[in-house]
Amino acid sequence: MQPPLEENPHQEYPAHWEADVVLRDGGTARIRPITTEDADRLVSFYELVSPESKYYRFFAPYPRLSAKDVHRFTHHDYVDRVGLAATVGGEFIATVRYDRIGAHEAEVAFLVQDAHQGRGVASALLEHIAAVAREREVSRFTAEVLPANNKMIKVFTDAGYEQKRSFEDGSVHLTFDLEPTEASLAVQRAREQRAEARSVQRLLAPRSVAVVGVGRTPGGVGRAVLRNLHGSGFTGRTYAVNRAFPDGLTEVDGAPAHRSVASVAATGDAVDLVVVAVPAAQVPDVVADCGASGVQGLVVISAGYAESGPEGLLRQRELLRRARSYGMRIIGPNAFGLINTAEAVRLNASLAPESPARGRIGLFTQSGAIGIALLSALHRRGAGLSSFISAGNRADLSGNDFLQYWHDDPDTDVALLYLESIGNPRKFTRLARRTAAVKPVVVVKGARHSGSAPPGHAVPVTRVPDATVSELLRQAGVIRVDTVTELVDAGLLLADQPLPAGPRVAILGNSESLGLLTYDACLTERLRPLPPVDLTTDAAPQDFRDALGRALADDGCDAVLVTAIPWVGENGVTESGDGEVLAAALREAAADAPAKPVAVVHLEIGGLAEALAAASGTVRAARGTAAATSAPDPSATQDGGGGEAPPAGANTAHVTSTAATADAATDTAAAPPAARTRGIPAYPAAERAVRALAQAVRYAQWRRQSAEPGRVPEYDDIDESAAAGRIEALLGTARVDVTRGLALSPDDACELLGLYGIRVLPTRPAPDADTAVAAAEHLGYPVALKATAPHLRHRPDLGGVRLDIATEAGLRRAYAELSGDLGSPAEVRPVVQAMVGRGVDTVVRSAIDPAVGAVLSFGLSGAPSELLGDTAHRLVPATDRDAAELIRSIRTAPLLFGWRGSAPVDTAALEELLLRVSRLVDDHPEVVSVALEPVVVGQKGLSVLGAAVRLAPANALGDLGPRRLPSY
Repeated sequence: MQPPLEENPHQEYPAHWEADVVLRDGGTARIRPITTEDADRLVSFYELVSPESKYYRFFAPYPRLSAKDVHRFTHHDYVDRVGLAATVGGEFIATVRYDRIGAHEAEVAFLVQDAHQGRGVASALLEHIAAVAREREVSRFTAEVLPANNKMIKVFTDAGYEQKRSFEDGSVHLTFDLEPTEASLAVQRAREQRAEARSVQRLLAPRSVAVVGVGRTPGGVGRAVLRNLHGSGFTGRTYAVNRAFPDGLTEVDGAPAHRSVASVAATGDAVDLVVVAVPAAQVPDVVADCGASGVQGLVVISAGYAESGPEGLLRQRELLRRARSYGMRIIGPNAFGLINTAEAVRLNASLAPESPARGRIGLFTQSGAIGIALLSALHRRGAGLSSFISAGNRADLSGNDFLQYWHDDPDTDVALLYLESIGNPRKFTRLARRTAAVKPVVVVKGARHSGSAPPGHAVPVTRVPDATVSELLRQAGVIRVDTVTELVDAGLLLADQPLPAGPRVAILGNSESLGLLTYDACLTERLRPLPPVDLTTDAAPQDFRDALGRALADDGCDAVLVTAIPWVGENGVTESGDGEVLAAALREAAADAPAKPVAVVHLEIGGLAEALAAASGTVRAARGTAAATSAPDPSATQDGGGGEAPPAGANTAHVTSTAATADAATDTAAAPPAARTRGIPAYPAAERAVRALAQAVRYAQWRRQSAEPGRVPEYDDIDESAAAGRIEALLGTARVDVTRGLALSPDDACELLGLYGIRVLPTRPAPDADTAVAAAEHLGYPVALKATAPHLRHRPDLGGVRLDIATEAGLRRAYAELSGDLGSPAEVRPVVQAMVGRGVDTVVRSAIDPAVGAVLSFGLSGAPSELLGDTAHRLVPATDRDAAELIRSIRTAPLLFGWRGSAPVDTAALEELLLRVSRLVDDHPEVVSVALEPVVVGQKGLSVLGAAVRLAPANALGDLGPRRLPSY
């Protein structure tokens, strides 16, 4: 045990324990270690705790803390005595502490201010104090709780840790191990999902919105946002705020006028959401005003933050720190805004002058310009949205938060995301997998090849290339597309059509050529098209209806693509309204047939796409038509001191929005969900329709497979505890490089791998020819002579490997040649190794990336993986299904399965090796890198000829650690 505080007064403050967390109600709090400077805060906090809560904490009436108590509760050595506080606005709302009572055991106790009980504060503190304890080698907590203190008992029992419970001396005695379990991790992530979803819901459904930076004269960003709020029919209250408003001004554009948010609060009205549209220099005062007034969230449209350079990045960090200190969430800065089309809300707190139709698509973008383009594209094709968020620099709320919200949102059927950076790919992949299991997630990523994050996006550095991240996203069920056009194409099909049961596609239409193009596109996308059915150019809408009905009723097809070109009517020309007539026929056929996806490829048939989309159940804004409207000019003159800040790009982007009236849309929207008629997506090119359908086919296949994801096998010969002991000993006796970790010696690497049933073929050092001969005699001929110097390893092209040496004379000759060609034995570092049978050389690797997490990789050794990049990846822990897919997903996989008459190799042994490596890395986060190369896979069994292992101290606050918001 560490010495007491008096003997160890200089323990450093553990700043890495500080964290911002989202609470159950969607607000935030900051968790940090308690210091000696917190005495006054502790006393003030305790005065606001009820007598009942004090009794539960101390088992007796305890009206006030003595000076000795205050000293004890604010003086910690951060080893044997640790105290953490949850703060809002810099003041304590809850505390937790542990006192070590044994080598690996400590007693823990909580106190939560009554006004904040029920917000999940104690649960969040328990996660963090448990992580701190594990870091300080405390593996077990004990707690004494009065039987009547049901809330605190529930905190412990619901945490998911393995625990024991007894009743002793009138109190409940709880003991629980702090090692994370599947149950504790599931509880933690469920709480995370509920809290983060709630934080988004509070912003999307506010009861009141204030716009700060509204000018007295028309024009400008703030005035535009206020106008858009009113234009959308927002059901809550709105307020116009500008500190330069003159006395006597009571109203702006129908909204009550105030000089501050605090003046709104002084009238007794609470403000839930504030849109900030003032210059960046004035934002800190606005944040303080909002925080003191109990505002729940901010949409910061103001620019001048991280996108503007290092000084702006500092401003952004300070903005985030200030907002979180008050428990507020932020969209932005440099944001375009957010929209919620729900009938009960009708919120347009954005710069989009026209609210989109109500629909089933959730849309998140990190770019205002791309957001404008997507809104316009979806509108033109008749699609509606459930919600829209353009987060700008996304300093706080990100795509992760909205995935949490959309997972349970009954109004959203598909999530579309445009991302320029992924701040936490590991968490994003985890959340995307969870959401994709119930609804499609489609992602297009910008800045893929720039080598750095876009300006304004402060994200952790990752060593994993974008292609690897893309593959891991696909493994998680994410539909990754390349362009925003493909994002819209896929979103329309997935939002309005059922998922296909397979890849068989029927093609029918009135153009043989267009049908053949569609057929070829299906083959390119690895679908299984049936021969196109040519209805000829004489086909009428009724012929389309009948053909589509037959195709949908055919058990031999899983989806239908309808191709159409203009046809000649009785008057010899294409008649006006034919598009609507054809759309009605296709909708009728689809409504009467089994549920299969239908898409239409058409060339220049006026009104067809709009008529097909009109049945999608969307509710359009109650307007006629809206002329093309540009985003407001941010350079418009504003009142001094209350001026508005321009959002990036807002002065050049334009939105053209035409609100079409459609009786059918309104009627179907009013129908109950079960009766809602789905629209049929239409595409101007066969390739686009087929690509969208292929994405749906692959996603549907992933959904079916994810229902049975495989299992992580158990192996009787794995000695996890011995491996843990060996890792602890290795890290404890060596100096570990902070950035690179500890590279194990060949013998230590072989020993550790052996504890997981991975046998590495031994090598014998050969510093001279005589030693090489002695090694060969010990191992038995034939042998291999290899150079192991770093610059020669895995470089057979340099002549550093001599194989099939069968005699002593041959070995001496090879040794002399190796030394003569490549350098002295000290430079070459030759070793002797027994020969193995012929097979396919492969490479198995696993590495922990700080952003992505543990990744298992596989490829063929040499040029295929190093030159061509033919390597496949899976997240750890890998299941038996993952391992099987991993070796089959590389392009050179046929070489393992008998290509051109060669004998297939033992892929079952290879799958087992992959699973054992995955288990090693998953069981021991200290193992940050494993490389097995080459792994020679023969017809029966395999041989691992080389191994490298790297260790580093485990991060106690990693993905298995407590919930925390990212800090930039």
